[in-house]
Amino acid sequence: MDPKAPPISPAGLAALRARYDHLLSTERPAIVEIVSWAAGNGDRSENGDYLYGRKRMREIDRELAFLARRMKAVRVVDPARQEDRNRAWFGATVTIADEDDNHRTLTLVGDDEQDASSGLIGWSAPLARALRGASVGDLRKVRLPGGEKEWEVIAVTYPEAA
Repeated sequence: MDPKAPPISPAGLAALRARYDHLLSTERPAIVEIVSWAAGNGDRSENGDYLYGRKRMREIDRELAFLARRMKAVRVVDPARQEDRNRAWFGATVTIADEDDNHRTLTLVGDDEQDASSGLIGWSAPLARALRGASVGDLRKVRLPGGEKEWEVIAVTYPEAA
């Protein structure tokens, strides 16, 4: 496994696989059926069902190709098996505080799993890059669109192994 490959959690890989399987076994066959039906209705140049169906099929095929490439390219990292649990690495949940003592709790996840509204930040995001290797008490500066901001690491935790 390439150590420079983008990391993803086992749950993140399962989500990619589930999306791939859903597209392949549910959405694509339904669109193929619609396109087949629409193709039998005569003139295809003005047949909206046919034209839309073909367009949607291309979108699905493009997403399937992307997901297949992505699943081959990523490196699965189980956060529960992290050896250095005192530092922020992939899968860590990190509580940070800014200069105004505003606290945020973030989990460092794969870029395919990020969801800022849920506190999941992608491994290659500027804040995640700044937090890599940080331990409790460390100060980290991050250059953001609004200017540079300094954060103090308050806590670093990992999920327990099952």
